[in-house]
Amino acid sequence: MRLIEFKMERPGLVKASDEVHVIEREGAGSYSYIIDPAVAMSGCYAGRERIKSEKGMVKEVKHNDRGYYVIVEFDE
Repeated sequence: MRLIEFKMERPGLVKASDEVHVIEREGAGSYSYIIDPAVAMSGCYAGRERIKSEKGMVKEVKHNDRGYYVIVEFDE
């Protein structure tokens, strides 16, 4: 199992136990991921750290003074 954190701008778009689909975006030497449809975005990952799965399960949605964060578990 692999956990990835995504930044979400508004509350209530996903909840724990939701299955989500992610889209891979290729940048200059790195990859980032978006929970479809434009729910939240990950940080950047090097090629060797790419997510292999297209679907994951939301484990938790956290809120702090910097915003909302979605923790997604991938079966890798």
